[in-house]
Amino acid sequence: MPRASKPHADCSSEPANSRRSRASGRVTLSDVAEAAGVSSMTVSRALRGERRVAPALVDRVREVAASLGYVPDLAARALASQKSTQVLVLVPMLSNTLFVDVLEAAHKVLFARGYHMLIGVTHYDSQEEEQLLRAYLPMRPAGLLLTGFDHSEASRKLLAANPVPRVHLMELHQAERSQDTYSVGFSQTQAGAEITQHLLDKGYRRIAFCAAQLDARVMQRLEGFRQALKQANLYDPALEFLDPERSSMALGARQFEALMKSQHAVDAIFFCNDDIAQGALLAASRLGVRVPQQVAIAGFNDLPGSDQMVPPLTTIHTPRSEVGEKAATMLLQLLDGETVKQTCMDLGFTLVPRSST
Repeated sequence: MPRASKPHADCSSEPANSRRSRASGRVTLSDVAEAAGVSSMTVSRALRGERRVAPALVDRVREVAASLGYVPDLAARALASQKSTQVLVLVPMLSNTLFVDVLEAAHKVLFARGYHMLIGVTHYDSQEEEQLLRAYLPMRPAGLLLTGFDHSEASRKLLAANPVPRVHLMELHQAERSQDTYSVGFSQTQAGAEITQHLLDKGYRRIAFCAAQLDARVMQRLEGFRQALKQANLYDPALEFLDPERSSMALGARQFEALMKSQHAVDAIFFCNDDIAQGALLAASRLGVRVPQQVAIAGFNDLPGSDQMVPPLTTIHTPRSEVGEKAATMLLQLLDGETVKQTCMDLGFTLVPRSST
């Protein structure tokens, strides 16, 4: 028969060198100092690598800290030194590889300079963004990287009351904004107009626009779509299909199927994002609709897999990795007190014509 194990005689007690703060359960700086036989100030200086502490003592303190599992309290350090190594980055989604690419590139630049990212996900909700700002700003981050400019009034007040250096991602600020506004991105409106013009140049005349989420950048692409069609005297508001649901392949398939069953005769569709365009291509295959012979399909962002669709998807390639890299670099300039000469950095975009149009 299996035998029940007996608790160790002293399992309820802790050895002296692993005592933790009763309030938080964390190993504290004082615990490390006591175990190393030095003062808390010496431990602090040793862990920061200050030259005034002998190298042998630094090694001993670090060894003790590692053995105890000590993790520095960065928030407390920031309060004490008035200097933080944390950068708050707010993005709408992590399920979209676009923002993963942005984060990866920004992390690489910031980490090399000793800064660490705090990542918040807003889910395209201005109220969630406000809650994240209220949660993270008291931690006094060194800087902010924010997606776009579509903030609630409460968030604007929070940002104004906490003048932390910040750079906006994926959009370009307007000329009338303050000269202290910094942004790295491209013109979503121009990109929307260019891919619409591409469809016009290919001979399509009944062009629909299908969108999801309806965030500020999607609406800017819609504005570009409208501008191009109005200039060609072919704009029809009945061919705009706007769904606030989250962007996905499944939604794209539903949008395509509904459009094909409707009374709207279209010869091309501009989808606001590649994932819904990919879903539309799969739906077209299931329904036996030939692309582009019966209807052309275009997307936006050049997400992974778009070049592998059948047929390969025409889209706009957006420089998201470069956006993350350049925005992080600009933020470091601000943190170093340097003058940023180009406060509005337009990285442009690239039309990628493929067989779907």
